[in-house]
Amino acid sequence: MKNIERGSEYMESFYWLIAVAVLLIIEITTLGLTTIWFAGGAFIAFFASLLGADYLIQFILFVVVSVILLCFTRPIALRYFNNRRAKTNYESIIGQTAKVTLTIDNFNQSGSAIVNGQEWTARAERDDDIIGPGTQVKIVAIKGVKLIVTR
Repeated sequence: MKNIERGSEYMESFYWLIAVAVLLIIEITTLGLTTIWFAGGAFIAFFASLLGADYLIQFILFVVVSVILLCFTRPIALRYFNNRRAKTNYESIIGQTAKVTLTIDNFNQSGSAIVNGQEWTARAERDDDIIGPGTQVKIVAIKGVKLIVTR
């Protein structure tokens, strides 16, 4: 009977090891720093299972360690990884100026502007602003495919 219980004990460890492997494979394929924190939690739960900890304790360790890693190390990692990433087209135009080509009127859902030779649908940052053609505006954000602009 003890051999069956011991085999069950090792199966829990095996499951945690599978979880670590799956989470690491997902992390490697996505490269987005998304599952690495949970892999760390699963790794700690794996060691707890090897030491004979109850399944509830293993699961609590998994959750607590994952949350701690996520909350405390993710901001640091994001600061140092991908910091040389080139801005995409839409990120690079935030803060630039554009020329209004069609009156921007949020109420009537109309407006367009040209920036870097490309025409975009545009909306005013404040709903009560109406901005006429030929006006230079500053791009403050992008929502979907629309420029959000201010005078």
